Amino acid sequence: MDIALATTTQGPFDEAVARTRNALGEQGFGVLTEIDIRSTLDAKLGGGAGDELGEYLILGACNPQFAQQALRAFPRIGVLLPCNVVLRAPRDGDGVVVVEAMNPSLMAEVTDEPALVDVAAEVGRRLQAALDSL
Repeated sequence: MDIALATTTQGPFDEAVARTRNALGEQGFGVLTEIDIRSTLDAKLGGGAGDELGEYLILGACNPQFAQQALRAFPRIGVLLPCNVVLRAPRDGDGVVVVEAMNPSLMAEVTDEPALVDVAAEVGRRLQAALDSL
């Protein structure tokens, strides 16, 4: 099983971020957190430490309905929430933006909790639909 669902899109990074946020919203996800990895590395390590990555943004996406179902089934699942969606544009990527989302099926697999299988499958279907719309 792959750790991520993935797609690529072409164009400016900021536009890809906006389209991704919109696509997630259409599938019932809100973005709870946003981490600009390049800026964070630069701020914490200095000297342009994040520059080699190019643009790299992590969105913490959550669908409240499915988060509640997962937490009811397995309260410890919170350590794997929210679903991370990564957008990255390598410096030499010629305008290609890679968009990857954590494969929710991993949650059911690593916990070995049968009650998470259906929730993870539906979350995965919705995340894939969001990626496919990009």
